[in-house]
Amino acid sequence: MNNSHKLNSILLVDDDDASNFLHSIFINKLDLDVNVNSALNGQEALDFILGKGQEELELPCMVMLDLRMPVMDGWQFIKAYEELVPKKLKDQITIVLVTISDNKEDKDAAGANPFIADFSQKPLSDDTFKQLIQKHFSVAII
Repeated sequence: MNNSHKLNSILLVDDDDASNFLHSIFINKLDLDVNVNSALNGQEALDFILGKGQEELELPCMVMLDLRMPVMDGWQFIKAYEELVPKKLKDQITIVLVTISDNKEDKDAAGANPFIADFSQKPLSDDTFKQLIQKHFSVAII
């Protein structure tokens, strides 16, 4: 599934601040002109996407979604996303499920969900981000 939209914003959704920080460093290392935002749980991510409290909201083109989080986990986020996010926004967003889990059910459920474009296991690296971005966006990364 190659998204022809320009990649200009990535939303990292993980309850671990250190992971969000590290992942933003990896993305910045790729030297792309991209904004990186983070949310600590699914509810914050949903609010961000729907623009609650945002003045100048830049819709994330890519959402890196952790599964295990407090408040609203990755699966709860996907259910709310499916119900609440307008189709015209969904058409512009690529969701990649990111988890430490190697649970086969999670992987199968992700593969069966039309809103999840990919599944990646933690820990992520700059190479992982490079591969995911090149796979889903028409971006050349050197």
